[in-house]
Amino acid sequence: MLAAFLAYLAGERRAAVKTIATYSGDLAEFLEFLTHHIGAPPHANDLASVALADLRAYLASIANNGIGNATRAKKLSAIRSFYRYLRLRHGIANEAPGLVMTPRARRPLPRALTIPDARSVIDDLGDTATTQAIAARDNALMALLYGAGLRINEALSLDWRDLPPAGAPLMVRGKGSKHRIVPLLDAVRCALATWARHHPAPSPESPLFLGARGARLNAGVVQKHLRDFRRANGLPEHATPHALRHSFATHLLAGGADLRAIQDLLGHASLSTTQRYTDVDTAQLLAVWQQTHPRAGG
Repeated sequence: MLAAFLAYLAGERRAAVKTIATYSGDLAEFLEFLTHHIGAPPHANDLASVALADLRAYLASIANNGIGNATRAKKLSAIRSFYRYLRLRHGIANEAPGLVMTPRARRPLPRALTIPDARSVIDDLGDTATTQAIAARDNALMALLYGAGLRINEALSLDWRDLPPAGAPLMVRGKGSKHRIVPLLDAVRCALATWARHHPAPSPESPLFLGARGARLNAGVVQKHLRDFRRANGLPEHATPHALRHSFATHLLAGGADLRAIQDLLGHASLSTTQRYTDVDTAQLLAVWQQTHPRAGG
C-alpha cells in the first residue's frame, strides 16, 4: 500500500520529488515500527486497528532516538496523509491519527544583544552614513526599535503626522491593525527631533522614514545596512533590527519591569508570548553563573 500511496502522490497530487522521498522514508519507518510492535508486517486490518496508544508509542520511540518535536510533527503529518489516502482509496477508516496530539515545536528563545552592543548600534550606525541626513534617520530608527520596542515594519509604517507632540506618547499601529500607546524616552525624542530637522518632505502624509529616492524606507535596506555594520564592527550575527526589539524587552525585564507592562509595550496579544523573555533572562543568568561561579566547573 505504501508504493501505491507514493504513486498517488506523484501522479494525482503532483507532489514534489523531495516531498515524496520524505514521505517514503517517514512511512517506511512507521511501518517498520508497526512490524516490531505487532510482530508481523502490517496488513489492511492491522492498519485499521492502529490505536492512539500505538501512535503514542511510535512517537515516544523516535523521541527516545533524539528526534525533536518539529520533526515528529512532520512524521505524524505524513502518517495522517497516508491514512486519508487509505480511507479514500481502500475504505480503511481510522480516527486515531487525527486524534493523537501533534508534538509542539519549541519556539527558539529571542536573542537579545548585550547592552554595550545595543548601544553601539544606536550610537555608531549613523557614522557609516554618507550624509548627515541619513545618519540622523538611521539613528532615529534604531532608537525607536531599541528605545520603544517597535517592530521594524511598525516603525517604517509611521507617517510624519504620527510624530507626537512634546511629552505625548507614540501611537503605534501593530499586527492586525491593533493600536497601542508607547511612551518615548527623552533620548528617543531627541533622535527623532534631529531627524525631523533633516526630513526633506515634512508634510502630514509623508512617510516618517524616507529612502534615498524619497519613498518610504524599505526594511530590506535597513537590514542590509545593519548587516554590513555588524560585520564591520564585530557584532554578533543576530544583531538585526528585530534583535533590538528583543533587547528592549530583555533589558527591561532584567531591570525589574513588570511582565504585563512589557506585554503592553510590545503589543503581544498573549502574555505567554511575553513570558518567553523570562526564559531568556534565566538563560543569561545561568550563562553568567557558569562562567563566573567558582563551583560552576563541578
